Amino acid sequence: MTYLGIDVGTSGVKAMLIDREGRPIGEATAKAMEPVRPQPGWSEQRPIDWWTATLEAADRLAKDYPKEMAAVRGIGLSGHMHGATLLDREDKVLRPCILWNDGRSAAECAEMEAEMPRLRDIAGNIAMPGFTAPKLAWVRKHEPEIFERIAKVLLPKAYVRLLLTGEYVEDMSDAAGTLWLDVGKRDWSDELLALTGLTREQMPRLVEGSERSAALKPEFVNRWGMSGEVVVAGGAGDNAAAACGIGAIRPGEGFVSLGTSGVLFVSNDRFRPNTEGAVHAFCHAIPDTWHQMGVILSATDSLNWLSRVTGQTPQELSAAAEARFTGPREEIFLPYLSGERTPHNNAAARGSFIGLSHLSDATLMAQAVMEGVSYAFRDCQRVLKDAGTEIGQLLAVGGGSKSTLWLKMLAANLNCEILLPEDGDYGGALGVARLGLCAAERVSPEEVMTMPGIAKVITPDAALIETYSEHYARYRALYPAIEETRT
Repeated sequence: MTYLGIDVGTSGVKAMLIDREGRPIGEATAKAMEPVRPQPGWSEQRPIDWWTATLEAADRLAKDYPKEMAAVRGIGLSGHMHGATLLDREDKVLRPCILWNDGRSAAECAEMEAEMPRLRDIAGNIAMPGFTAPKLAWVRKHEPEIFERIAKVLLPKAYVRLLLTGEYVEDMSDAAGTLWLDVGKRDWSDELLALTGLTREQMPRLVEGSERSAALKPEFVNRWGMSGEVVVAGGAGDNAAAACGIGAIRPGEGFVSLGTSGVLFVSNDRFRPNTEGAVHAFCHAIPDTWHQMGVILSATDSLNWLSRVTGQTPQELSAAAEARFTGPREEIFLPYLSGERTPHNNAAARGSFIGLSHLSDATLMAQAVMEGVSYAFRDCQRVLKDAGTEIGQLLAVGGGSKSTLWLKMLAANLNCEILLPEDGDYGGALGVARLGLCAAERVSPEEVMTMPGIAKVITPDAALIETYSEHYARYRALYPAIEETRT
């Protein structure tokens, strides 16, 4: 028996096969058309592009692994969150999907919070343009003829599920990113829906990510050489799917993602919002579990920026910084090149270098950039603690985790062990393949979602903890001072 995970991204779709023990067997990817930006701050994509890429990736697996695809018993779906896919009564797409990184609905966010002061208490999150509900408020105001025709609002992976199964279904983790979910109760909120002129009849049915959502249509069972009933699990939003891939499902377990943007993800045993700190509090993809995320918008992208300025590659900059590292110096970097999410919720924030001197060179600036990103993660940890969350240890994922120095900085700033997993793919496709296994075989997620082998453990350096605490205090004082001069 095998299980298939399908991860729907904006740049393409990745499909992965795993066996009954959760080991990867094979994978295939297919590109999607890039999002378009009709106006500054807008970001849209045609849902048909996700579907075409899904079929291409699955067809490739069926060609390259026919025996293994024939043995598929369960499928899990992951997707980029928050996208507003609008359908009419015949399931026709009414307009291009408004994506997670679309910022057009800032005014609607302010209007929603002013009209409903309890919004944050129910949704567990601040109204931000990235969420789905403000996008619908924008459509209602600016495209009323389209709004009137809306029969269903689906997130990206729910649209793919509809075409695979004929059913309107969403899992809790993805639904939590709409701003229509009562995250504590794990149910749609009629109050939040009414705020944008919608009802629960226009929403998909909710299931847990590890539960059965529907069955694959016979036409696709035949197309891919399968047999019998193939169960489609609820699946997960992209970050919850990644957590399932690395086994971060128990309270206190989590990961730090050093990618283009940065995520500090921690599983919780109950709903723990902290909207004042711009923490995301979402349902996890498994029952009776929630998670929190601190999100920073320029993690490795900060080093990429310095690379473009200096003409050195990010790898050269980080290697030089590691070779000369003796501890924090005068230079401090605020990594707000694209604004910031946690803890400031300020899209207009901008990055800064402080403490430059004649001795400052590209290597010391690279060190400061890496430290600044580490301080930003420390900011995330601080507001997670304000919500009552303690972090024991974190797995490190993403391109930046290849830098031992960066992991050392994180361990000292977060004062916790950073675990580097053995080489392997622990992303969303693996995570939802595991959810497909759970749904098809009715086994508990705890049995399936184990952590990978650990290649290296970075323990906090006591001396660095002390010195970084002093420098972090300077870092924290700089943001309000700089913002005050910009207003």
